[in-house]
Amino acid sequence: MKKVGMVGIGLMGHGIASNIVKHGHSMILFEHPGNQPLDGLREAGATTTPSLKELAAAADIIILCVTGTPEVEDVLFRKEGLLEGVKPGTIIIDCSTAIPSSTQRIAVEVEKIGVRFIDAPMTRTPKEAAEGRLNLTVGGDREVFETVKPLLQCYAENIVFAGPVGSGHQLKLIHNFVSLGFSAVLAEAAACAERADISSDVFLEVVGKGGGNSVVLDRFRPFLETRDRTGFRFYISNALKDMTYYTTMARESGAMHDNAESVRHTYELASKAADPKATVPDLVEILVKGQS
Repeated sequence: MKKVGMVGIGLMGHGIASNIVKHGHSMILFEHPGNQPLDGLREAGATTTPSLKELAAAADIIILCVTGTPEVEDVLFRKEGLLEGVKPGTIIIDCSTAIPSSTQRIAVEVEKIGVRFIDAPMTRTPKEAAEGRLNLTVGGDREVFETVKPLLQCYAENIVFAGPVGSGHQLKLIHNFVSLGFSAVLAEAAACAERADISSDVFLEVVGKGGGNSVVLDRFRPFLETRDRTGFRFYISNALKDMTYYTTMARESGAMHDNAESVRHTYELASKAADPKATVPDLVEILVKGQS
């Protein structure tokens, strides 16, 4: 069984790593202050290192689960980074949400040293990551995809092969525009309802029995009922990042993106008004205050 290295053991990455270890894979993890606690993973058999170069030298497959394009480029190309230790034949799986044109450029660069690169971004939440039930959209060479598919199945329930490298990131951004766009609409509607003294129970009943019934509504429901944020643990800062990536992709491809710009603007304003750890459901309270 091939050794798996992983960079980025955050809210999503911790669940991914837990399921990979659970399926019997040997893992080496990159130590970073932004990680979730690693004690449980170490107890399950994973090793850790503070050196990206050392991780790359030890691994046959490397999973990147970092925030976005700047972080992917940094861990790959920095001094003492992954590409200084990686072996020819290594496969790098990028699970981040990234700008597709950058993904394509990175793939070309790493292939020059005999490394294969695929993008396999995920949807769903940390809850599904811990349960091994993520959704993946994969871009890259079909043969490489088939090679790593058994590994992906350790932590994913639904896996779609999207096409050439970068296709996975394109579809992820399209998906997130739909999801985050509806989240912004729902938050704005909920804020308006609150300002109009409509109870959250009545709001949820009416929207839930109509055209607004959706996975997004289900994720917002705990917050609207009791201010429980655990149903949608996705930072507003990441929502802004994803919407910025989407509008960049749309602009580069010549696609209309007027609605996306409005959604991006909503998250931009919210990120300036919110705590750095504020999640998407907090958008409701931010918009209520914004209407004061």
